Amino acid sequence: MHAEPNASACVSFPPIIYSMKTPKTPTSPQTLTRREFVGRTLATAGVIAGAPAFLRGQNLNSKLNIAFIACGGRGNTSLNELTIVPGRGTAVGGKKGGKGAVPEPAAGPHPDENVTVLCDINQVAIDSAAQRYPQAKTFTDLRRVFDRPNDFDAVVVSTAEHTHVFATWLALTHGKHVYCEKPLAYNIWETRLIRETAAKFPKLSTQMGNQGHASPMRRTIKEILNTGVIGPVREVHVWADRAWGLQDAASAEKFDKPHGFYNGLPIVDRFKEEMPIPANMNWDLWTGPAPARPFHATYFPGPRWYRWWEFGNGTMSDLGSHDNDVPFTVLDLWRPDGKGGRVLAPATIEAVSPNVPMAHPELAPATLMATFQFPAAGAQPALKLVWHQGDSRPPGWIPAWGKRSCVFMGDKGMLLGDGKLLPEERFKDFIAPPPTLPRSPGHWVEWVNYAKGNGPVPGSNFQYSGWTTEANHLGNVAYRTGKKIEWDYANLRATNAPASAPFIKRPAYRKGWEGILKA
Repeated sequence: MHAEPNASACVSFPPIIYSMKTPKTPTSPQTLTRREFVGRTLATAGVIAGAPAFLRGQNLNSKLNIAFIACGGRGNTSLNELTIVPGRGTAVGGKKGGKGAVPEPAAGPHPDENVTVLCDINQVAIDSAAQRYPQAKTFTDLRRVFDRPNDFDAVVVSTAEHTHVFATWLALTHGKHVYCEKPLAYNIWETRLIRETAAKFPKLSTQMGNQGHASPMRRTIKEILNTGVIGPVREVHVWADRAWGLQDAASAEKFDKPHGFYNGLPIVDRFKEEMPIPANMNWDLWTGPAPARPFHATYFPGPRWYRWWEFGNGTMSDLGSHDNDVPFTVLDLWRPDGKGGRVLAPATIEAVSPNVPMAHPELAPATLMATFQFPAAGAQPALKLVWHQGDSRPPGWIPAWGKRSCVFMGDKGMLLGDGKLLPEERFKDFIAPPPTLPRSPGHWVEWVNYAKGNGPVPGSNFQYSGWTTEANHLGNVAYRTGKKIEWDYANLRATNAPASAPFIKRPAYRKGWEGILKA
C-alpha cells in the first residue's frame, strides 16, 4: 500500500539495526547534529527501496498502518475519523464516512485502520492517545519517527503550521501516504517543495485537511454554475468573520475574547517575561525550525499560535484554506504552464488591513482584505477574487448572507455559497439541476481508499492543494510587503517587490532543522 520512491531518488546504505523493544512512554528527546540526522534520513530512504513493502500486494480489506504526528487537537480528530475504538462510536456525531461525507449511499464505510505510531511534543496528548492505542510506539521528536520507517506506511500530520513541511516531506521521501492538515505548509517555498516532491510519487495517496472539499455543496454549486444561469463569473467575494490576530481592544473583545488577551491585556506584541515551560511539554521541539524564544502562554496551545508570524499565518492561511477552496474548486482557473502541465496562480495580489495598515513584525492582522487577479483561462474570463476576514465584508453584504460564505458575481446575477440565487425575484422559477457530479465518500475515506488502490485520487491531493495553498499565502505576502505584487509563479518571486523574499521562503532554519529539506 505504499509506493516505492523513484529509484534515482534513493541512496543505498547499510540497513539500520533497531532494538525490538517497544517504548511504553514517549522517547526522550535526544540532540542530533544536522549531519547525524540527514545521514539517518538518507539511509532510511535508501532502505525503503530494497526492503519488502509489508502491505504491498495485500487485498483492499487490509488495514493501513498509520503514524500520527501530533495526536491532540486536529490529530485527535483524525484518529477518530480513521479508527473505530470500542465504546467510542464512529467519527464526529457518529456519521458514517467522516466529516465532509455525504449521506448514504455515497458515503464509504468508516475507516478502521491501525495506529502504529503516536508522536507529540505534549505528554498529555501522548498519554491520552496511548490509552486508546496501547500498541503504538511513541515519540516526541517527529524526525525520530522516520528512524523506523517499516513501522508504518501512512502518515497523518497535524502539527502547527511551521513544522508541517518537515513531517510531510520526510513521509513522502520515505514512500508513505500523507494526510496533512491545512495549510499544506508554512510558506510558499515549502508548499512548492511538497507539491513537486509529491509529483514524483503518483502512487502515494495525498490529501490536505480542508474537509469541506469533499462536501456535496461544492458539487451543487458547480452544477448550478454549469447551467449558465448567472452567466460568466468575473468576480467572487469570500468572507469569514473570525478575527484571530492583531486588533484594538474593542475588536479583540468582540472577535477574539478567548485567545486575544493575556491577564486582561490585549495581545499587541510579544510579552517580555519568560514563563516556566509546562512539565508536559517539549518547548524546544515545538519551536522546531523557528528562531528560539522563551516559552509564553500566548503561543500555546492552538489556536493561540495562529497569530504569530513565526509559527502561523493568521486567518488567511487557516480559514482561507477552507473557504477560498470553494471558487478554486468550482471555477476552472487552471491555465497551461507552457511545459505540458497546468497552473493555478494569480497574476497580481494586493492586501490591506484597515486596523493594521502597516504589517506588524510579529503578529498577523485580525482584519484583512486581499484581492487576487487571475488571468482568463479557456472559457473562464479573468477573475477578481476578494478575500475578507474580520470586519471586512463584500459590497452589498447583508446579515442574511451569513457570517462566513461566498458570493459569485456573474453577468446575469449572483450565487451565494449556500446555493441561493440573487436577486431572488429574478430567479424564482429556476429549477435546480439534478446531481451529475460524483459525490465524495468522505474526505478521510478518499485518502484511505486511494492508498489501498481503490478509488480515484483524493480531491485535495497535493497537486491541487499545493497550488491553492500558494495562492492563499500570497495574500499575506502582499500584505507584509506593503504593496500590490506581480507574481512570477515559475520563478517563485514577486517581480516588482524584492522585499517580499523573506515572506516567500524562511531565510534560515534553526540548528538541527537546517539541511533536512532538499529541493
